[in-house]
Amino acid sequence: MTVRFGYDKKQVLEALRTHFFSRPEIRILFILVNVFAILSAILFYFRKIQALSFLIFSMLWFILWITVRRFLPLSIYKRSRTFQDSFTMDLSDRGVWLQTERGEQLWQWKDFSGFKETLYFFHLYFDPRSFFLVPKDSFKDIVEIQEARKLLKDKIGK
Repeated sequence: MTVRFGYDKKQVLEALRTHFFSRPEIRILFILVNVFAILSAILFYFRKIQALSFLIFSMLWFILWITVRRFLPLSIYKRSRTFQDSFTMDLSDRGVWLQTERGEQLWQWKDFSGFKETLYFFHLYFDPRSFFLVPKDSFKDIVEIQEARKLLKDKIGK
């Protein structure tokens, strides 16, 4: 099956956010900061800490959230030329063949460690930190999306 696609900025930013929030270290960091923010709110309510301490924990939470939610995805989007290119991708039994104006690449199915499906994309992972996004709207219809999903499940698994 052959698809042609480019990337929509809003969809890519959402996919990057999804990726970051799925990382265990980011989730643990958010849990810890949330626990400290809630603890500071409780301690502030019982007048065990000053308002400044509560404000600092609240600001830490907000800065962390805005960094992971906005700044990190935007910085990656701006740095990567990948999101500016147009692609032709062929998904077949032998692997994934990708072609752009700058060149072409063939990935065997064994090169992928897993895949994840989100609202707008299939995330094809090489390792936990590097992946390639395939937009679902590049497929003609729901039948092609289902065929691609089945092929990815059969060849890569989760």
